[in-house]
Amino acid sequence: MDDITESPVVEAAPNSLSPAVLEVRTRAGGLACALAGLQAGMLGALAMLVWLGIDSSLGRRSFWSEENLFASLFYGGDAVRAGFGVKTLAGVALYLIMYSLLGAIFAFAVRSRFRPMRNVLLALAFALGWYYLSFHLLWKTAMPLVYLLYADRPMVAAHLIYGACLAAFPAYLPGRETNHRLDAIVAEPAPPLETADRDETPRELPPPE
Repeated sequence: MDDITESPVVEAAPNSLSPAVLEVRTRAGGLACALAGLQAGMLGALAMLVWLGIDSSLGRRSFWSEENLFASLFYGGDAVRAGFGVKTLAGVALYLIMYSLLGAIFAFAVRSRFRPMRNVLLALAFALGWYYLSFHLLWKTAMPLVYLLYADRPMVAAHLIYGACLAAFPAYLPGRETNHRLDAIVAEPAPPLETADRDETPRELPPPE
């Protein structure tokens, strides 16, 4: 009887359901992940621009120095100026579009297969990898003024900030509340079987009248 009351099915149920909940997360659609990465990348780009503007102001340069440098892709040396101008908007737009698309690519590739800490490490590595690829190689030919005039250390810090924001893309995936409810159901212990408490002795029939 002891072997029967300790139901292995009941005890294994949480362990058998946990991979199912994990699969719900990992099977999030590619489009949903890309859109979530797009949002995270946009916020990361805005955080980058705020940081770069503050650093430029502390260095007694224009708050919009980096945006004006990126605007040189469209206007050449005429975009490199002090202060905000109409051409600055092109640099801002280029930052936002580029880093939002990078966020979508990262989220589409990673999806939600990894735990949060690993997502952070992957996002930071992705951001730094893009920094070294673009600022040390691509911009040398595409945007020479950016390659020559950008500030190295502040830009590295800006990409670390971007990577930290990008790692939060799972927060923008649809259905997170449903997944949390599934986790709560899985984590809840199953009620024990009550077979041991049953009184299986036959009851005596009342005497006939």
